[in-house]
Amino acid sequence: MTSPRGSAGHRPTVDATHSEIVIVGAGFAGLGMAIALRRAGRDDVVILERAPSIGGTWRDNTYPGVACDVPAHLYGFASHPNPEWSGLFARGDEIRRYLETVAEREGVHDRLRLSTALTCARWDADADLWRLETSRGALTADVLVLACGRLTEPSIPDISGLESFPGPIFHSSRWDHGTDLKGARVAVVGTGASAVQLVPELARTARHVTLFQRTPAWIVPRGERAYTETERERFATQPGELARLRADLYAEGEARFASRSGDAAAAAAARATALAHLHAQVADPALRAALTPDYAFGCKRVLLSDEFYPALASPTVTLEAAALDTVEGSTLVSAAGGRHDVDALVLATGFATTRQPYADLVVGEAGTTLAEHWSHGMTSFGSTVVAGFPNLFVLDGPNAALGHNSSVLMIEEQAAYAVRCLVHRDRSGAPLRLDPAAEAAYTDEIAHAAASTPWMTGGCRNWYVDERSGRLTLLWPGTVDAFRARLARADGSEFALAPASAEKGAS
Repeated sequence: MTSPRGSAGHRPTVDATHSEIVIVGAGFAGLGMAIALRRAGRDDVVILERAPSIGGTWRDNTYPGVACDVPAHLYGFASHPNPEWSGLFARGDEIRRYLETVAEREGVHDRLRLSTALTCARWDADADLWRLETSRGALTADVLVLACGRLTEPSIPDISGLESFPGPIFHSSRWDHGTDLKGARVAVVGTGASAVQLVPELARTARHVTLFQRTPAWIVPRGERAYTETERERFATQPGELARLRADLYAEGEARFASRSGDAAAAAAARATALAHLHAQVADPALRAALTPDYAFGCKRVLLSDEFYPALASPTVTLEAAALDTVEGSTLVSAAGGRHDVDALVLATGFATTRQPYADLVVGEAGTTLAEHWSHGMTSFGSTVVAGFPNLFVLDGPNAALGHNSSVLMIEEQAAYAVRCLVHRDRSGAPLRLDPAAEAAYTDEIAHAAASTPWMTGGCRNWYVDERSGRLTLLWPGTVDAFRARLARADGSEFALAPASAEKGAS
């Protein structure tokens, strides 16, 4: 009996139009999947990347002050520790260089097709493969991996008169480095993670910064510090030291889950820390009141900064504690009636998260797009496989985000699960078709685990919850340990042996 096409050890095909596995996206998720496949001996892999270079989020986001809010030595692949991180938290440019180094070490460059956007992916049930259309031609694949990320498409608010603004206007993730904001009056819309990082940087050079705040954030001390040369040398020469640091950082992250998920004592302690931080850095009681959230700790993403509050307390920054409502030429009008004349406008307004753009491009077994399947919010089994879409894996998608620890840890677990599923496919000789009942049960598990958390009951609007169904669709409502344990229990029984239509016909 011949081994199935694409089984472990299969060498790269000479046919440039077909590969066993096509990965879409060359950020953390895409590279993480490629690493897992390489270690499993699966070499017939192509990685499609719509941009001219790799890096994902860390290629696209280059705004002043961009950095990660997960400790650097935890925000990387376990198989590629980096002793050269400059400090406790890595800058965006460092992370991009790290990904480029990993890609070089893993030898994935010859598998990359850069500047190649996926335009359509359709399952061919007769041939049991995916037919892909790209901006540079067609190809087919036995297996499709969507590693497109969840923070890729900027969310542009619907603001009356926005098109009338005469000056530079751009989203924080599409920073216009050709625009010199030195000495300018700059408005920033939004007070999420990007704004908290870029406002202090703008305040150093702009004539004035006006910040439009719809909702204040819970902010805790960042505690940033640079690693000394001695520390970096020790990390490089003593791998055990670096491993212990990573383990300690992981344990600290897992411990943070309690305060984010609604444990009363942990949340109260974290809330007290955040309020003490605010009081220590903002002397004006009126400004403090405007910066104090009125919703539960953890309901929205908790932010880290030692510089944001001092910037807002300085005379260079004005806080407009209301949403931007109308643009009248160069005058911005808030929902509270405040009027501000500015020269440039930065939209730090986040991303399309609950409605992933790639979902419109993927057509499954019944002719239904992934977007249609997810019309009431994203669903999956194991946060990775989706009913009606054979031989498809989605990384960093439904219920795979974290609010307390490193998302790279989740990517590594999803990639390992996908590799195990491919072994199951090889043994069965049939495509991987998720049983819809398994998806429904997993969705119920998520809903039950999330029901009493601040993300659902905390009195805020967040990007974790789908507005169409009111379900938690972005966050995994548990620890990383719990996610590992959940995927470890998956034994292949989540997959049906035949298409749903065939099962009905045989009944």
